[in-house]
Amino acid sequence: MVNSDNKPQTLKGFRDFLPEEKRKRDYVLGKIIQAFEIFGFEPLETPTLEYASVLLGKYGKEADKLVYTFKDRGNRTLGLRYDQTVPTARVLCQYQNTLPKFFRRYQVQNVFRADKPQRGRFREFTQCDIDIFGSSSPITDAEIIATSYYAFKNIGFKKIRILVNDRQILFESLKPYTDEKVSLFSVIQTVDKADKIGQDKVIEELIAKGMDQKKAQNAWKAISQAKISDNLTGIISYAKELGVPDDMVEFSPTLARGLDYYTGMILEIKIPGYDEGACGGGGRYDELIGQLGGGVAVPAVGVAFGLDRTIEAADFFRLIPQENLGTQILITVFDQSTLVDSLKTAFSLRNKKIKTEVYPGLDKIDKQLKYADRKKIPYVIIIGPEEVSKNVIKLKDMKTGKQSELNLRQLLDMFI
Repeated sequence: MVNSDNKPQTLKGFRDFLPEEKRKRDYVLGKIIQAFEIFGFEPLETPTLEYASVLLGKYGKEADKLVYTFKDRGNRTLGLRYDQTVPTARVLCQYQNTLPKFFRRYQVQNVFRADKPQRGRFREFTQCDIDIFGSSSPITDAEIIATSYYAFKNIGFKKIRILVNDRQILFESLKPYTDEKVSLFSVIQTVDKADKIGQDKVIEELIAKGMDQKKAQNAWKAISQAKISDNLTGIISYAKELGVPDDMVEFSPTLARGLDYYTGMILEIKIPGYDEGACGGGGRYDELIGQLGGGVAVPAVGVAFGLDRTIEAADFFRLIPQENLGTQILITVFDQSTLVDSLKTAFSLRNKKIKTEVYPGLDKIDKQLKYADRKKIPYVIIIGPEEVSKNVIKLKDMKTGKQSELNLRQLLDMFI
């Protein structure tokens, strides 16, 4: 986009990631994917666009308003991916004779919300999903909890708080307080805001939706005092056997998750000491795939991590390596006569998987050193006529300023 001042800029709610920030994202994402694969999840990608009919009617009326929809040139109504759960449900229906019975997938892609941009809330952001399809066993719910714990532990978080609840608890506790004016799912969507707006505001919103004050107060009391279900007790027990510490998973009766499709266990992941909101959430949704596939029931459970918040939390606790994660060595070009020697050295380093950049020109060495310093490249190699005649390489440590002469073998041994 170009604004009125003729200056290029991004759309509101959308972002560019320059190299330093992108490397942070890649580092955290690498730790998450490593955990997913250790737990046996397989990668999947789906298109950015789906038929709007696939997306709409699955999330609830409030969420449906945030789905980007438009007509294409063929007058088809399409929508941008709102999450990764519904498109994957479509995949399960479409490829049901190809995929294994118990399909475990992870998916890392961008999703889109027609939301009001604000701090920490974007219109395009990355979600990291895992789901297990085809089993209603509480073992799979526990596996989702355990994978979530391990992923955040793998990033380096010392304290992880996994809140869990059971949608059946919510249904049983809140149904007596609903009627034609205030539906069960509308109440749940309001209760879902409790962590952000507090008890009083939840009650106010229920009254604004049409519930009388006494009923609203009793509805809150009913859910806040609800007891844990046998189903959830079993799931938590299995999660602990899978390695989740006792003090990092807890029952939270007011945890609601606003999306309509959840049917059983639900969870949210929070990082103690980081107060910007949950870093992930999910649960069991046994009916969604049947809705898409003409009644073919496929039980499912999963969780999605918000990559942005997870990176912010990792940055807050300084879990992302502070040193340069990019180019390790810049090879300068002294002059035309030594260019071949510089290129051969670059080949040798790259052949050993050492991140190496060759300076693309014949500028003065001082200018090449300033370039390396600006890019925070930790080491610079200088190969001039003198070094060529002695069959050595001059290595400069950009942090200390120390220079040393090495042969190629010694140089490689330093970085391998």
